[in-house]
Amino acid sequence: MSGQILDGKAISADMREELKARIESLKQKGVTPGLGVLLVGEDPASRSYVTAKEKACAQIGIHSEEVRLPATATREEILNVVNGYNHDDRIHGILVQLPLPDAEMEQDVIAAIDPDKDVDGFHPVNIGRMLLGLTAFLPCTPHGILQMLKRSGHPAKGKHVVIVGRSNIVGRPLANLLTLKNDLGNATVTICHTGTTDLGYHTRQADIIVAAAGRPNTVTPDMVKDGAVIVDVGVNRVDDASRPRGYRLVGDVDFDGVRDKVAAITPVPGGVGPMTITMLLYNTVWSAERRAGGN
Repeated sequence: MSGQILDGKAISADMREELKARIESLKQKGVTPGLGVLLVGEDPASRSYVTAKEKACAQIGIHSEEVRLPATATREEILNVVNGYNHDDRIHGILVQLPLPDAEMEQDVIAAIDPDKDVDGFHPVNIGRMLLGLTAFLPCTPHGILQMLKRSGHPAKGKHVVIVGRSNIVGRPLANLLTLKNDLGNATVTICHTGTTDLGYHTRQADIIVAAAGRPNTVTPDMVKDGAVIVDVGVNRVDDASRPRGYRLVGDVDFDGVRDKVAAITPVPGGVGPMTITMLLYNTVWSAERRAGGN
């Protein structure tokens, strides 16, 4: 029997309906949640992500503003935009779309964002508070994964979760969140990466596998135990002459090969991606509630 499809689109739709009610409550108090977006350069993937996020804002009633700068923008020009959003009372969340054309600027730009508007959850203050289990904006993809698992009936509590990938965006923050003593975490966690010897040894012990390596077929059927749950974070282009664009998107997991072995698995696309955008909306609404004196 094929495993359950963990439908990120459906779960996201439910969460966005919940957010609509919270936004309406804020608007009755004279507050409209606002998201300020900065896009530097013309990377097609970044432009696509920003468009999707702005469309999602419009659909649920979040005000969004966008500033686009050329790839040649200086550090000072970028920081001026961030500082403007920091001091704009209409903006409750700031999104600087990464990667920047000059990767060496990224840490300085992230650090310049007001931590109380850091809805991506990347500022060192929010990362530190997250590590200590304190109230903080949580990084959107890890938080979205945990919400998906809980809401689909596969909570991480008491499970052995093996994460393949140690990025600062997914792997490392997810590992921390999974170990926290709350209803989204309380798991036992193993992190694997390019330095791991015999990856399959570890993944075969997992109740839940989170694949975030950025490489197709990193996880194959022989690496998965029967009844496991798989969250595939990867989004990779592979050549496919039968498709109009000449390629198709696949994850890090051999989806067709493992589906008959697992209890549940996310599709690519349509799994983790929609959850990431929804958690950005979630953080923006929560930021507006905090500033309005809400809980």
